[in-house]
Amino acid sequence: MLKRNLFTSEQVSEGHPDKICDQISDAILDACLEVDKDSRVAVETLIKNYYIVVAGEITTKAKLEVEKIVKSVLTRINLKDVDKYQVTNYLFCQSPDIAMGVDTGGAGDQGIMFGYACNETKEGMPLAFSIATKALINLKDLNHPKLCPDAKSQVTIDYDKNRIDTFLISTQHLESVSLDEVKEIVTEVMIKTALEYNMNTDFKKLINPTGRFVIGGSHGDAGVTGRKIVADTYGGYAKCGGGAFSGKDPTKVDRSVAYMARHLAKDIVMKQKWADKCELQLSYAIGVKEPVSININCFNTAKIKEDEIIDYVIKKYDLTPQGIITYLNLKNIKYIETTCYGHFGKNYLTWEKI
Repeated sequence: MLKRNLFTSEQVSEGHPDKICDQISDAILDACLEVDKDSRVAVETLIKNYYIVVAGEITTKAKLEVEKIVKSVLTRINLKDVDKYQVTNYLFCQSPDIAMGVDTGGAGDQGIMFGYACNETKEGMPLAFSIATKALINLKDLNHPKLCPDAKSQVTIDYDKNRIDTFLISTQHLESVSLDEVKEIVTEVMIKTALEYNMNTDFKKLINPTGRFVIGGSHGDAGVTGRKIVADTYGGYAKCGGGAFSGKDPTKVDRSVAYMARHLAKDIVMKQKWADKCELQLSYAIGVKEPVSININCFNTAKIKEDEIIDYVIKKYDLTPQGIITYLNLKNIKYIETTCYGHFGKNYLTWEKI
């Protein structure tokens, strides 16, 4: 029988098919913004086997070499047989109906966005998610010649005992590599990661539970932009909004407001220290500058009234889309650096700085 107070989060690597697509979409966004800071971009990518479809709406002065951008991403991930991939381009100009509201400073779409922060880790992120994410970063940094780019991790925390209960990593590997070899490599990564967070190392270990993971990436599964919203945000520990991030320029509130909401939550928890955890929701209407609503939930950890925290947010911050873009310098972000291993918790990103 499972214990009651366990919580599990997962993360995926940059070689996961959905993340391949996210990176392609963000690489196209970066190529647009590099030439034209006012580019409007909404790009989706689909991948299966050696076939890649790029589709969406773009308004930009940049002259895009889409196939070249796509192939550069595949090379960056260290995929094999990059020349075999075939790219189909269905990028068209953005609808003028959408542009009307955005051009006057309004939100690029309606939507609800959430931000979250807690004091479980130094980066202000939930513990299970931070460990699952760092494990895959450590696995990537190992650059082991017997492993391949596709991988997933999952960490279960026992909150009653403040310990890791179960640690799972599934990683793609060369056909010539045995399961015992994979277990030896991955066990070291698990232990190293647990120690980085001052956690126990006597957890249950699950490594490639099916026994074999040779076929991975787009050859093991189809990939689509925006399917890893939970892995992009808080590992399921907090709510996430209705829209994905990658391939969207900062006028799209799905992305920019989610970044701002994280910044606000981090300010409340880690700078002002008004709560041990904080989940903040902002909502917007297409073409309207100001948020429709603001909601804060500190889960009974607030040291001042939540209404006072909302007053602080409203008075201190410009929450219009243009105000957020300017405050977080969102036209000058290298977005492909946000794409993998979570959009939050990376201290070099502007929304993480408080």
